[in-house]
Amino acid sequence: MKRRTWLIAGAGAGAALAGIGWRGFSDSRRQAHVHASTGGLWQMSFERPDGTPLAMASLRGQPLVLNFWATWCPPCVKEMPEIDRFQREFAGRGWQVLGLAVDRVQPVREFLARTPVGYAIAMAGLGGTDLSRQLGNTSGGLPFTVVFDREGLIAHRKLGETSFDELVRWAGAM
Repeated sequence: MKRRTWLIAGAGAGAALAGIGWRGFSDSRRQAHVHASTGGLWQMSFERPDGTPLAMASLRGQPLVLNFWATWCPPCVKEMPEIDRFQREFAGRGWQVLGLAVDRVQPVREFLARTPVGYAIAMAGLGGTDLSRQLGNTSGGLPFTVVFDREGLIAHRKLGETSFDELVRWAGAM
């Protein structure tokens, strides 16, 4: 009886250790995948609505909120004041914000003339949907927000409208 109890306990402990080992392996594989999937982002460059380039490498090394949006997307437009407030209040703490417009340049210029924001805006064009998918937006919907840590790894992702309070919570968790 004792031997059987020890065998069962040993098997249970072995299974638990295997589970912990698999979880660690899975987490490291997930981190490697996240790192690999974002690696190309930092070599990219986007054009701002005024035609000047914005190199993603210039944003690396500080936490970054990357928001995919479009002028024709009501939830995108609705969340912009919240994101703008976050930029104003957290810029002094090293946070950066970039809005990547999945749109054409003329509508973005017209929109920003009516509704200026204090954070950087660049043009991803319709190809921005593919980039957002590479960053975890499996449905390709908008708005889509990705938060990167100082190392350039994804810390948070959200499909749908975000808020100032949510951004503050994410910033506090890093």
